[in-house]
Formats: sequence, C-alpha cells, structure tokens
Amino acid sequence: MILNGRRIVVVLAILGILCISHFILGQAPSRSEPGQYFDNVLPAPIDGGFRMDGFWVWGSSVIRGEDGSYHMYVSRWPGILPFHPGWMVASEIVHAVSTTPEGPYQFSDIALPARGAQYWDGRSTHNPRIARYKDTYVLFYMGSTHPFDEINDSALLTLESPYTTVARSNKRIGIATSKSPYGPWERRSAPILDTKPDTFYSFLVSNPSPWINEDGSVLLVFKSRAYGNAFPYHGAMAIGVAMATHFEGPYRVVDTPIFSKDHAGEVEDPFLWRDEKGFHLLVKDQRGGLTGRKHSGLVAHSGDGIQWELARNPLAYTKTVRWADGTVQEMGQLERAFGLIQEGKLTHLFFATMDGPGGFNNATRSWNMVIPLKADK
Repeated sequence: MILNGRRIVVVLAILGILCISHFILGQAPSRSEPGQYFDNVLPAPIDGGFRMDGFWVWGSSVIRGEDGSYHMYVSRWPGILPFHPGWMVASEIVHAVSTTPEGPYQFSDIALPARGAQYWDGRSTHNPRIARYKDTYVLFYMGSTHPFDEINDSALLTLESPYTTVARSNKRIGIATSKSPYGPWERRSAPILDTKPDTFYSFLVSNPSPWINEDGSVLLVFKSRAYGNAFPYHGAMAIGVAMATHFEGPYRVVDTPIFSKDHAGEVEDPFLWRDEKGFHLLVKDQRGGLTGRKHSGLVAHSGDGIQWELARNPLAYTKTVRWADGTVQEMGQLERAFGLIQEGKLTHLFFATMDGPGGFNNATRSWNMVIPLKADK
C-alpha cells in the first residue's frame, strides 16, 4: 500500500530510480547539503523543446519514429483565450518534429483537430501520450465537447461559465491510431475510459499515462474527480489505475485510487514507466503534503502497478530550472512531466512550463521544455 498521508519531511531528496535529486531541474545546493545533487542532469537547452507564437502550448509526449526523427505530440489553443480554462474548450493536439530529442521541434501538422460538438472529443483534445505497439502508433489523450458556439470573447470564458462547467464534466480518455507518426489518425466514436456513477471517477477522467506491455496488455494510470452536489460539482483529484488485455480495451478500473485526498494525498499529472525493477510513477504533489513543497514532483514504485509505495525520499523535482547559459530560474508553473525512454533507459525529461510569478493566469507565454540526462557511466 502507499504510505499514509502524514507530511513527509525530506532531507535527502534523491529520486531513487532515476538517480537524480529533487534539484533535478535546478541549481546545485551548497556544500553544506551533500548528497542532494546528482550529476547526471544536464542543463536545459534554452532553445529546446517546442513553442508556438500566438498559442498557449502545454503537455508534450515524444517518441522516436522509424524515420529516426523525434515526434512530439503537444496541446495548443489560441492565445487570445485565457490559459485556464481555455484549454478545456479549444485545445487541439498538434505534431512537431526534430532531428534530436532536445529540439527545437518544428510544427508539422494538426494531429487531432476539432471535429464537431456531436463527438465526445469534438471540441477539445488535450493531454497527449504517445506509445507504439508493433507497427501501430497509439495516441492516448483526453477529449471533451460542449454544445456552445466557438468562443471569440475571452471575457465570456471564466471558471464559473457554462462553457467551463460543461467542458470539464465531459472530459474522457480515448485513443487514436496510425501506422505513421504523421497520421492520418483513426479516432474512435467512443472513449476507452468513461466515468461511472458512485465511484472516484464519476465526474471526469483525464491525464492518461499508459504502459503497453510486450504481450499487448495495458496498464493505464489516470486522473479523475468524483461528482459533487455543490458548484463546481466535483471533488478533489484522484489518481486511478485501469487495465486491459489490449489498447482497444475494454478497460477495468481498480476500485480504489492509488492517490486521493483521503488516501496518501492529492496529486496529478502522472507519468508511468516500467523497467526490470517494476513500475514507476512520477506525479505532481498538488498540495505539498507528501513532499513538503507544493507543486513539486514525487516518485512512487510498484511491483504490479496496483499496490504502490512512495520512494524512500520521494521529492523528485521543484520548479527551479538551470538553463544552459548558466542562469537559474524559478518557473511560474512546471507540470506534465514526461520521460523519453530509449533502449530501456530514461534519456530526457520533458515539462510544460510558463513564465510569470506563478498561477496559470499570471503568465505571458507557455511552452514545452526538455532536460537531457547524462548517459549511464
């Protein structure tokens, strides 16, 4: 089982399985803090990752294609809308390409555009996670819809508006498949993971993070909220686990969440991977109750993907970034961690980030950045 929800005081915050510390993205600590910094983390390239003028950009997922190029799938939505909740009503998943994992990635095409309010994912596609099974690329994502006209007036879009309430409640998880990273993508008429009454995922499901095993079976970690009677009609975030014998489904959800407000703590933005030691999970500590630092990252481990334990020193990263020019910056937000795995090893970490003092609506721009890791010695 996961450790209980008591506040964990982190002294030596070394991310065990990655062999990197909670200063993974930041500056080295002083000499009085030995052991808190591991030298396999390289500085972040200033021009790496992906950004796009005129758009908010968020949440990337990267895979190396058979063509040798690196293919990034990333969410974008018009910059004229507020960052939050603009993504709920107008996001689309686009495809960008680079010859190196660091980038910069160049826009290629729109992978999953809007396709009409009558579809479950007709108005927003978001939170992409790319995987490949045999000769098929599988794009897991969150989709949503709403029956309203397109929004051109940002003043109409608030957290209290009907646009937001309806779009949030319609968040579901689906897949699209293709034989090429360039598409075309075959989308399904229904999500692979829907809500269910009287469960911890009765209001919405989102933020999929899959692992496809060699036999084709899938372990899927996802974010959820339960329905509530009072506005905004939902409870706190939870992280659940679903399983299927094939990526098409059907998916069976484990009855109890692995993280929740009442069980271990409230986290989001899961990244799941597997190696010879088992399953590993990198998530954002939403309230700071598990790491002692709000919006920092933490790591957990599991032998079967169902029973999870926090790492002995779970704090994985903070919002502090060390750039290639030697500058150190506290980012406004740092979320949606994703790890690129090559030949069974984590080689790069990708993050959605933004400028500003913190808070989604205090930023002027957002983009996806990348942190290279040194090769094993």
